[in-house]
Amino acid sequence: MKFQQGFRVDVLEGARIAVFSLRANRMRTVLTTLGIGIGVATLLAIVGIIQGLNSSFEKQLATLGANTIFISKYPWMIKGNWWMYRNRKNFTLEQVAQLRAQADFITAISPAVLRSSDVSHGALQVSNVRINGVWSDYLAIGNYEVVSGRFLTRADEEVNRPVAVLGADVAATLFPSISPLGQTVRIDGRPFQVVGTLGRKGKVVAENMDMSVFMPFKTFNASFGKGRPMQIAIAVADAGQMAKVEDQLVGIMRRVRATPPGQGDDFNINRTDSLAATYEQLTGALYAVATGVGLITLLVGGIGIMNIMLVSVRERTREIGVRRALGARQRTIVLQFLMEASSVSAVGGLLGTVVGLGTAKVVSLVTPLAADVRPGTVVGGVAFAALVGLLFGIWPAARAAKLDPVEALRYE
Repeated sequence: MKFQQGFRVDVLEGARIAVFSLRANRMRTVLTTLGIGIGVATLLAIVGIIQGLNSSFEKQLATLGANTIFISKYPWMIKGNWWMYRNRKNFTLEQVAQLRAQADFITAISPAVLRSSDVSHGALQVSNVRINGVWSDYLAIGNYEVVSGRFLTRADEEVNRPVAVLGADVAATLFPSISPLGQTVRIDGRPFQVVGTLGRKGKVVAENMDMSVFMPFKTFNASFGKGRPMQIAIAVADAGQMAKVEDQLVGIMRRVRATPPGQGDDFNINRTDSLAATYEQLTGALYAVATGVGLITLLVGGIGIMNIMLVSVRERTREIGVRRALGARQRTIVLQFLMEASSVSAVGGLLGTVVGLGTAKVVSLVTPLAADVRPGTVVGGVAFAALVGLLFGIWPAARAAKLDPVEALRYE
């Protein structure tokens, strides 16, 4: 109990003297605070931008749906020999039919082909639109929402109707003041009747999903040819069974494509979680390097604190001698200098946090880069700054406490 009271008195006295000393050397305090603040601001700005990119990417993947699988000739992230994937056999509708008949857990399946084209209505035109040829089930697979009209139907596919469903940006650009339903758009000069429009979906991996048009798969092939590679889009009942479903799909696809035993798969099964894992691998090194830069800046600020505290010990040697001669303990001297160092560092960390958050916000407003600084990161930044000051203040504090009182009193 006596020790606790003495320690409390030492802390209060150390805090009072630390505040007095910092106020007496305002310019030195400001410069030291500035050094540690720059380090924290750099660290938080970098971490905030990276966290914003991660959050943005997670939201984009969520629009694809956690229970979707896409089977294609190519992996989403190609590594290695591109020609190996290019030379694989295309999928066929017969293979899609066999997959639908044999696979469990599938709730929706659709072939999908894609091309880029211009879409026009009257004098208005949109360039580089994603033209998709799909079945009616693709609405559930792609996680789209119909906001007016309807999506494609099986009847559209069976009779090869020239109908189209417009993405949000295409509809807004071509029909700014009237309803697009029942209107005619031209795709590469061919007329298609608009039967529906979709809600906004945003971008997924830099692809604007709202700059899309959907038409029946058979209509697409009749209009633009059958030579394009097809992918198979699948929705499963339970996202928790994805690994099991993937194993089953691999077996069925090898069988329907007559892949010989011992030969590698001539197709790729792409899932949103695998894309997220690849993204984390690609950005992990960037995150480490960027964080390292911020930590080095903090380290430089910490060295500056230690240097200033050593100068302060030298300047106040006589004061320390007087205090020791009057009965001050080494513990009291140590606490005083540690509190000075950690206080300067904490204030610098707080200012750096404000600047870092502001910088990240400005970057997100003027560039495509997102920023998302989480509360835990802010608290961690301030706490780490105070810890840096505390650690780099240990040596000056210990040096001050170990001064010989007699020699200190003689110091001029």
